[in-house]
Amino acid sequence: MTTTTMGMGRIVFYEDRNFQGRSYECMSDCADMSSYMSRCHSCRVESGCFMVYDRPNYMGNQYFMRRGEYADYMSMFGWNNCIRSCRMIPMHRGSYRMRIYERENFGGQMYELMDDCDSIMDRYRMSNCMSCHVMDGHWLMYEQPHYRGRMYYFGPGEYRNFSNMGFSNMRFMSMRRIMDSWY
Repeated sequence: MTTTTMGMGRIVFYEDRNFQGRSYECMSDCADMSSYMSRCHSCRVESGCFMVYDRPNYMGNQYFMRRGEYADYMSMFGWNNCIRSCRMIPMHRGSYRMRIYERENFGGQMYELMDDCDSIMDRYRMSNCMSCHVMDGHWLMYEQPHYRGRMYYFGPGEYRNFSNMGFSNMRFMSMRRIMDSWY
């Protein structure tokens, strides 16, 4: 696995829609933006990829943002709240590998993914994914097939129990790699 900081990410948050009001520039993770801004309603990703969250400490709804302008992301995402924290996704070069498991604590059926999967039900006849181990790369997991519904970011590591992570009653049904080409 190779994760590098070359091509550091840069995102600029604005208090108001359409890049108006005070701004705050971020080039790394920020667990709580409230000390910098009272609100955030638009942003511009100048480089890199970020996950943004509507609650502090990387909690709540999350959304993947790549390079581009988000003049009114709240209506775009259907959020009632504004961005409160963000996490930069490190650039990854190399292979992608993740094992998904039917049950918690790596139990039940196991399948290894090295590419995107638009439906675990169609590909593996697997109706539920309750734990995973990301060996290489950075991934987005979606609650519905075909990369729809709420998404969640998973970096390298072991995720033994999604319920303990605040994803109770969450079913992940599709997975997508976060590729360098998205930069």
